[in-house]
Amino acid sequence: MTRPVSRRALIGGASALGLAASATSTGAAVANLSRLLPLRSPLIFHSPDVAPFRQELPRLPVLTGPRFDIAAKTTTHRFHPDWDPSPAFGYGGRSYLGPIVENHRDVPTRFTIRNQLGAHPFADDIDTSVHGATTDQRTRPHTVLHMHGGETPASQDGHPHDYLVPGESYTHTFPNQQEAAALWYHDHSMGTTRLNVYAGLASMYLLRDRFDTGRPDNPLGLPAGEYEVPLMLQEKIFTAGGRQSIRSTPIVPQGKWEGGAVGDVGVVNGAVWPQMAVARGLYRFRLINAASYSVLNLHFSNRMPFWIIGSDGGLLNSPARTTEVRLAPAERLDVLVDFSGLASGETVELRNDEAPPGQAAILGEVTMPLFCRFRATSSRGFRGAVPTRLRGGRNQPALLPPVPKPQKVRNVTVLQQTELRIPPAVMSLNNLGFESDDIEMPKQGTTEQWNIINVTQDPHPIHIHLVMFRILNRQSLNTLGYQLLNPMPPFGSKWAPSPDKYLLGSPVTPPPWEQGRKDTVRTDGNTVTRVVIRWPTADELGFDPDASFMPHGATARSTGHVMPDGSTHVEPVQGYVWHCHVLDHEDHDMMLRFRTPA
Repeated sequence: MTRPVSRRALIGGASALGLAASATSTGAAVANLSRLLPLRSPLIFHSPDVAPFRQELPRLPVLTGPRFDIAAKTTTHRFHPDWDPSPAFGYGGRSYLGPIVENHRDVPTRFTIRNQLGAHPFADDIDTSVHGATTDQRTRPHTVLHMHGGETPASQDGHPHDYLVPGESYTHTFPNQQEAAALWYHDHSMGTTRLNVYAGLASMYLLRDRFDTGRPDNPLGLPAGEYEVPLMLQEKIFTAGGRQSIRSTPIVPQGKWEGGAVGDVGVVNGAVWPQMAVARGLYRFRLINAASYSVLNLHFSNRMPFWIIGSDGGLLNSPARTTEVRLAPAERLDVLVDFSGLASGETVELRNDEAPPGQAAILGEVTMPLFCRFRATSSRGFRGAVPTRLRGGRNQPALLPPVPKPQKVRNVTVLQQTELRIPPAVMSLNNLGFESDDIEMPKQGTTEQWNIINVTQDPHPIHIHLVMFRILNRQSLNTLGYQLLNPMPPFGSKWAPSPDKYLLGSPVTPPPWEQGRKDTVRTDGNTVTRVVIRWPTADELGFDPDASFMPHGATARSTGHVMPDGSTHVEPVQGYVWHCHVLDHEDHDMMLRFRTPA
């Protein structure tokens, strides 16, 4: 049962927030969780006290080639040496996460996924009131493989209704016609994506090309081999014995969707607060915010600079120097870090100082401050320089084209009920549920500007399947006026009025690292985020993006559409989805379909 938050609870949570936040502002080195957060709110769950830097950073294995056969299995995984193993999911023989998969541009990947899952690690947390979540998934979990960022036929993309039950398998074909980039593969099951990805069903997919080869002799002069390190960043909550937990607050009963869990422990490549020995030279880190909920503001503890050379869809035109960067769930960054200025034995930490979202802060959540530590050795590492440019030169890819002019402007909204309630009653896009037929239908070959109007208080990372887009700008919104003068209809009726009369200030150009090709964009609260999308044609893609297909496996028997008489029926699936990549929001119900007709 959902319960409003009492005034006493709010005051107590706010007090805990204020004291704990002041404790984290000292900049003192982290010794353990209790020193970091000396006062803990009773309105949230807390991980057990544990020492950081007790284990080396795991290096995820890399599989190369055009064919892969990977099973998803129920496992146990030890996140910290002082804890017992936790129930988890893993791909490809891993106890948690999966191997990194690597292939070359224009060489199609044949990726067989096998559902060999047993009992769900979060069986007791499955909320069957969430669309697509069923009781049987507690013991027979569904899984769907989605290649995030891939320009992929709809039949291969990992539609949420296109699931496998245990014992079934399917071979996806990914064309790989796009430029080199760090994509990632993860579960995309209807109603249980947050549980399956949090349990471990995710990993990275590195697409190479003739410029970014991944070899030491690559023409771009980038670090490679041992000096190229994928880092999958997550936040988690653990129980007393070290079991991963999806629950953040006792206010919401177990088994009920709670809207998102902010973790208090940093996890990198499946390890709690690890450390990594680094040679004194240049490293290339491939970062993914693989967390379910929080935006991160990443920086090094000594505030040393680093260079961002790429984002979701590949390389920037030139490196962008910075000392901090915000990274929303599902976003990727390609980063160069120079450790040559550290003395042998000197350490530096990868930290986060992004404040928790408003609702979590009310309950007493504080910033999760730490991911890992790097320890310099006496070795001399990669001694190449940071490139001055990455595109447009000899043996480099072409410059990114200017942002194209749109032929049409489309308004879409990001919503949640404004009542102070834990969890929020409704999370949606355009005030619609997933099964709505009132969907966006951009035409192939056209260019559109999407005004993504976020009328909530918190950031939401919006991911659009099939395409890479460009961020135009962001502009503040008079949300109160926008909503008062455009009353919202009942849920299920589309609501996306023009924001033009309610804009505040001037548009803000994105920072350099957001000016490349993107598939996920952080839409800040009370803000209009404008993106420009070129919708590719069937001829350009080599496949028709509007082709319908019958779901494979279990969904060929029943897509889960329930008729008034209780029966189910099978329908062809057509098109793709766009959604919030806060996975709790995606599950309920911040995800819509779209089609791209010719």
